[in-house]
This record gives sequence, C-alpha cells and structure tokens, in this order.
Amino acid sequence: TKTISKCYVQVTGMTCASCVANIERNLRREDGIHSILVALMAGKAEVRYNPAVIHPSAIAELIRELGFGATVMENCGEGDGILELVVRGMTCASCVHKIESTLMKTNGVLYCSVALATNKAHIKYDPEIIGPRDVIQVIKDLGFTTSLVKRDRSASHLDHKQEIRQWKRSFVVSLVFCIPVMGLMIYMMVMDSQLSDAHAHHNMSNEEMEALHSSMVLEYQLLPGLSVMNFLSFLLCVPVQMFGGWHFYIQAYKALKHKTANMDVLIVLATSIAFVYSFVILLVAMAEKAKVNPVTFFDTPPMLFVFISLGRWLEHVAKGKTSEALARLISLQATEATIVTLGPDNVLLSEEQVDVELVQRGDIVKVIPGGKFPVDGRVIEGHSMVDESLITGEAMPVTKKPGNTVIAGSINQNGSLLISATHVGADTTLSQIVKLVEEAQTSKAPIQQFADKLSGYFVPAIVAVSVVTLFAWIIIGFVDFEIVEKYFLGYNKSISAAEVIIRFAFQASITVLCIACPCSLGLA
Repeated sequence: TKTISKCYVQVTGMTCASCVANIERNLRREDGIHSILVALMAGKAEVRYNPAVIHPSAIAELIRELGFGATVMENCGEGDGILELVVRGMTCASCVHKIESTLMKTNGVLYCSVALATNKAHIKYDPEIIGPRDVIQVIKDLGFTTSLVKRDRSASHLDHKQEIRQWKRSFVVSLVFCIPVMGLMIYMMVMDSQLSDAHAHHNMSNEEMEALHSSMVLEYQLLPGLSVMNFLSFLLCVPVQMFGGWHFYIQAYKALKHKTANMDVLIVLATSIAFVYSFVILLVAMAEKAKVNPVTFFDTPPMLFVFISLGRWLEHVAKGKTSEALARLISLQATEATIVTLGPDNVLLSEEQVDVELVQRGDIVKVIPGGKFPVDGRVIEGHSMVDESLITGEAMPVTKKPGNTVIAGSINQNGSLLISATHVGADTTLSQIVKLVEEAQTSKAPIQQFADKLSGYFVPAIVAVSVVTLFAWIIIGFVDFEIVEKYFLGYNKSISAAEVIIRFAFQASITVLCIACPCSLGLA
C-alpha cells in the first residue's frame, strides 16, 4: 500500500483564482503528488503526497518554479479540526468517561475532553478521516443529545461604540474647559506685550511697572498671593484633570503595574506634575502673602488632554468604520447547508439540512437557485450563473459548470448546483477575509509600535533629565547665587537664599517635565 503524507506550504504572490488553478493544475501532473488544495486568502496549500517519491521541499520548489514564493510550514497542526459541543443528559463522572473513551477509540479523533459541570465537550479531530457530524453521531449513539456551541455571528467584539462614546465625552469635557483657559492665556500674552511696549516707551521705574501689572483685571489678587487668573485657571483645570483625564489615569496605572511606560504614562506624568506643582506653588504663595503672582502651568493639562483625546476619538471612529464593514461581511455567510447523499450515477438518495459548521470537507452540498453557497467548493453537476460580487466586486454573474470553483457567500442565480466542499468552516474565503480584517484591527501600525517602544525609553529619560536639572540648579545656586537671582524674578526677599535656590531648581525641573513630555510624541 502507498503511504500518503500531508504537508502544508505557505504560498505568497497569489493574486486571484487563476493563480490557484495554475498551481493546482501543474502540481497534479507531478509524480508522487496525490492531491493539492490551495486556499487563496490564507495563502496556504495543502498537499498530500507519497513520501517515497517526493519531499515537501521539492513540492515547494515546484511552486517556486511557477513564479510564486513558497515555504514549507513546519507546524502542520493547523490541519486539525476543533469542535466545541454542548452535551446534554450526562449525570455523573462515568458518563463523561464513557463519552471520552468511546471518542478516543474512534479513528480520527486526536483529543477529547468533556466537562460535566459545563456540559461541554472539546474535541480535536483530523478532518481527513472524520468530521463533526460523525463525532456528533457517535455521541448520539451513546444515548446523549448534543449540539454545536453557537458561535456569535455578529461582530459584537469588534464594536467600538463604547470607546467612541468614552473618548468623545473625554474630548468634549476637556474642550469645554480648555477654551476659556486658552482665552485667558491669549489675553495675558496680549496684555504682557502691551505692557512691555509701554515700558519701552516711558522709561518707567520697576515700581510703576508693578503697579501697572497689578492693575490688570486678571492679575488682581483675590487673596494675597492668589490672582484672578490663577484662580480661574485652577477652577477650569480641576474638572479636566478629573473627568477628561480619567481614562488616561486608568491606562497609565495598568501600564505601571506591569512595569512598562507607555504613552499614557507620559501624559499622566506631565499633566499631574504640572497640576500638582502649580497647586502647591499657589498654596505657598498664599501662605507667604506674595506680592508677585507665581508662574503656574494650569494651561498645560487641559490643552494636552484636548489634543490627545481628540486623536483617540478619531482613531476609534476609524476603527468603528472597519468593524461595520466587517459585521456586514460576516452577515453574508450562509447559516445552513443542504447536504445530499449520492448513489451510483449521481442519483440523489437523500438530503438533509445541517448547520453550516457541520459541513465536512468532501461533502456534497446542493445549492438551489437564489441560495447562498455555504462553503467554498467545486461544482460536480449542474450549470448556473453565480453572483460573486461580494468577493470580486464584479456585478455580472459568472457562469459555473462542473469543475469550476465556487466561493462561500456568493449567490446562485438560475440553476441548481451540486458542489463538493473543499474549504469549510474557518478555511472559507469569507472567513479568511474576516480573520485578516480582525488581525489588521488588533495589530498596531509599525510606527505606533515604534512610538510605544520609544516612550518606554523616553519616559525614564525625561524623568532623569528633569532630576539632573533639579540637582544642577541646586549646585549652581549654592556655588554662585547671583545666577539664580538673575533668572528668578520677583522672589520674596524675606525668604532665605537656600529656599530660593531649591524653589528655583524645582521650577526648572518641572518646566522640563511639562514641556518635554508627551506633547509632540503623544500628539503625533
């Protein structure tokens, strides 16, 4: 007897059904090749061959000679079928043992485990030898009722509605509070430039300058050390920090728990530090009843949150659109199939309706006019026109006669066809497309991965730089106090030099954090 082995070859460079036909036609002629089945979307060829005559590497070489890329796939476990069943009527452990032992004795079943508590059976089988219907029949013969675990056909796990809502809310909250903050900022800038013009023209003394400064509405002090500007900014910043930044805090916490630093950690770091620092500075100024209003960074968090939540919102909207398309694709799949048994001379003996997941490779499926093809297959008998626009986009129906291939999900138009199933379940063209789109959704763009990897180094680096800044200024201050005095304007003369230095060093290091942090990288 000839031993038949099976191997899988990854094939690249196939563009359409004619490539598939080309490979199949040419390889069938070769010695030692028993059968070949090529799946276009999966880019995979399943070859059954006689190992005494030909080797997998030689098969791959034959495909390469036809102008395609081909590599032999080592892990051939992908050919195993997996079946999830609900089994009713089990009462005790001996029932479980009975089912398991009977199935394991059955030819073609590779693995089987039955859980009494959940009434579920998990079975791995070789689709070449046995199929899901045979397995179900074995269990029925033992006296239990069984049915398939219903798979969720809607693409609910690809639904981005909740994320879209959450980021939209985050964006709107941040925006509402950001606009006044920006207004205040611009107003301050304009007033400042007018002041410096006035200063340039009328060589005023610094005292007059101070008087003019404090006469501005926003610089008016509600309490000593607390100006209107800072108070308003603080009020506007709190809700953004709480509600706008809520999701960032959660993500950042999760990232830090796993000892990684991602984009969210950066954003949270910058905004929290800007906010906390500004708040503390205000408290200190109020405690000292300072005459000059401290420089705060309350404008940083709202603006950052606005840009970043806008970006996230748009990203999820885009993903949602793909998901919608995917959900529509999934809904194109047929749910049932009519399986027929043929006698000699293709005489119909019987037909039965089964769930599409129970169709096995090699089954003969009957498709009536107006029906959908439940699986990919080859026409055995009948002539018809088929609408394959769901895959090809071509609105004109395609003629199908015995020997032609048909695609799952396409619609049969005028004649009844008998097809032999070649790709079933997750191997059909439609399932493969759905899988590709799902993978594309879950995987990140290379540049995005790069940014995440970068922020892994970026966060610690920035923190390090700001710490260095802190210590550098403390050292400079104690070595040469005049430098600090030159840059640290309007500090209270009544406090000690050491305190001035420390405070200035902190201000410098916080500035580094706030400015260098997530702005450009995060927004990009």
